[in-house]
Amino acid sequence: MYIYPENLKAKAKLWLWELRDVGIIGGALLLAVFALAQTGSFTPLLCTAVFAFLSIRLEGLSVLDFLRFAARFLFLQPQFYVWRPRDGE
Repeated sequence: MYIYPENLKAKAKLWLWELRDVGIIGGALLLAVFALAQTGSFTPLLCTAVFAFLSIRLEGLSVLDFLRFAARFLFLQPQFYVWRPRDGE
């Protein structure tokens, strides 16, 4: 099922991913299965699963975007608070 809202101005989506991400995930999954069959290593399959999770989009934000915003707020940008007494105290 394709979801294509906003009078064909929004990016095409398939379930929780944009179509570009679905193509990347499909190609990477195919290569990961071939690598697993040849080498027995699960690393490419794990990398594909991590990319698939991080590229999930809900309401215009991906999981990776959310993690970036959270890291910026919690760790990278200092928060500055000023404690002042209220007027009349």
